[in-house]
Amino acid sequence: SVLSVLRGDFKTDLVRYLQSMSAEWGNGLFGCFNDCGICIMTYFCPCYTFAKNAEAVGESCFLCCLCYGCQPFDLAAKVAVRTKIREQKGIAGTIAGDIVCHVFCSVCAICQEAQELKTGGAKNMSMARE
Repeated sequence: SVLSVLRGDFKTDLVRYLQSMSAEWGNGLFGCFNDCGICIMTYFCPCYTFAKNAEAVGESCFLCCLCYGCQPFDLAAKVAVRTKIREQKGIAGTIAGDIVCHVFCSVCAICQEAQELKTGGAKNMSMARE
């Protein structure tokens, strides 16, 4: 890897810089009630919220909705969307963490993702036009 070639203080500084670039989720995994509209919609129709999340990151809304509930495609699609959201927003995490979230708390994870996309997150701040 590139880091194995680097030596001394430069390597340490680079690692610190890269770590400082990673953001956190704007809402906690169990922060479902931070947006009651998303929470209610996801509770009663999680496939809709999931499909809208997928569409927001450039995936097929229709295919993700079809995959919902059909294992193993369901888990693979959910993890792919969550990972894409993390990467686009610069949120720290791993694919293994994404899998755990969707295996044990899928509806909460979908709410968290929808809230992140709705609020724009740390990496998606916009500037006002003059």
